[in-house]
Amino acid sequence: MDGISDVAVGVKRGSDELLSSNLYNSPNSGMSSISDGTSNGSDSKKLRVEERVGDAPPSRVLHIRKLPSEVTETEIIALGLPFGKVTNILTLKGKNQAFLELSTEEAAITMVNYYSAVTPHIRNVPVFIQYSNHKELKTDNANQSGGTPTSGSSDGTVTSPSSPVLRIIIDNMFYPVTLDVLQQIFSKFGTVMKIITFTKNNQFQALLQYNDATSAQQAKVALDGQNIYNACCTLRIDYSKLVNLNVKYNNDKSRDYTRPELPAGDGQPAVDPSVAAAFSKDSNSLLGKIPGALSPLSAAAAAAAAAGRVALSGHSGASGVLLVSNLNEEMVTPQSLFTLFGVYGDVQRVKILYNKKDSALIQMADMNQAQLAMSHLNGQKMYSKIIRVTMSKHQTVQLPRDGLDDQGLTKDFTNSPLHRFKKPGSKNFQNIFPPSATLHLSNIPQDITEDDLRVLFTNSGGTVKAFKFFQDRKMALLQMSTVEEAIQCLIDLHNYNMGDNHHLRVSFSKSTI
Repeated sequence: MDGISDVAVGVKRGSDELLSSNLYNSPNSGMSSISDGTSNGSDSKKLRVEERVGDAPPSRVLHIRKLPSEVTETEIIALGLPFGKVTNILTLKGKNQAFLELSTEEAAITMVNYYSAVTPHIRNVPVFIQYSNHKELKTDNANQSGGTPTSGSSDGTVTSPSSPVLRIIIDNMFYPVTLDVLQQIFSKFGTVMKIITFTKNNQFQALLQYNDATSAQQAKVALDGQNIYNACCTLRIDYSKLVNLNVKYNNDKSRDYTRPELPAGDGQPAVDPSVAAAFSKDSNSLLGKIPGALSPLSAAAAAAAAAGRVALSGHSGASGVLLVSNLNEEMVTPQSLFTLFGVYGDVQRVKILYNKKDSALIQMADMNQAQLAMSHLNGQKMYSKIIRVTMSKHQTVQLPRDGLDDQGLTKDFTNSPLHRFKKPGSKNFQNIFPPSATLHLSNIPQDITEDDLRVLFTNSGGTVKAFKFFQDRKMALLQMSTVEEAIQCLIDLHNYNMGDNHHLRVSFSKSTI
């Protein structure tokens, strides 16, 4: 790879097995010194950060170097979003450098390992990523002279997030945007507490409150100027002067997610907090019927799309192949991996490695789906083992040569009828959620009872804690005692034949019962 000696991530390229086993290796080489360029009249007040390239152990704060001079915070954040939540950023434009803080050290390790094999590009310029000596980016201005980087604006000056409340204006609103759509989009960046929607000056507007100002800052940076649908419904985001919203009613115009007992008020449609979210997710919403419209910017889908455009631009080697390691080799099969990873994209091929049967290569339909699966499944438990999911250096998964028996370790799912996303504009794109203890069941025959389903899922090796039919009884929510049990049930029972050619469909739900 050109310029590999400059890459300060220190994880050697090689086999995918080496990439996986070196997950906790630290980087090594050179030294750089950076400053944010702010001064209060003396050198002692200048924020100066010494980063010894290669000596730093893994940290959730990453040091990014050789950025193009015109880079935006949105483009830098997009590098990290596929790997986990980005909790802070400091850009040092004078030095073409930045610090990016992720929510966990594990997310940062995964990001460093991936970009050691696939050099990230921003605006066709290769950038270099390493661990920082610092364990967090502090937003306290008092720390400015203490040697710890603080979060700042794009010109390097220190700023604190203004408010946990955002004011949102929707420009070019050719299609309806609902309160639930806003909640789905903005919840990627933190816990959404309250939303109020209204029309002012003939424009649809909203006030949205997070549980902290940092989440609001991150959402503003990532989403301001983005379109919810193709070429329309543009988000214009600014901080509100308010620091707390007073919501009186829970209905289709306002919602307080911390107070589900609030009345609907003034004849507005009542909202049952435990069921409304599930119905808005699983019903045939207007969003799924709009020709040519994108599905809402759901959690990691927005992140993966952004990273696909920004982080990998100019790099022709990017592929949609994942390396999954630490599998239970006694239990795992290509079919079980196809079913689980198929929740997040259309799996094309699966190969369990012949000489390392606790590892597998999974080829998704594209890079976005691969990043989506990685962000949701890395660190989850499958067959009692915590699996690790990283990007592979391979471009495709090779099928065995004709006549070669590989003991069924490789399987081609290209033409599988079970792909969830093969139909353009499928509403399944709106229903992508992280693994959860609550499962959404659909295509249930009319003669199947709650007891039938409880017995079926209990026999899969878990405890059913709660169950709720939807009104038409063709769908239901079922809650297992743990996420691991729910994952096992989804693998075992998705596409299960319930009789009369009714194949049960199982997916993860964002709702609780």
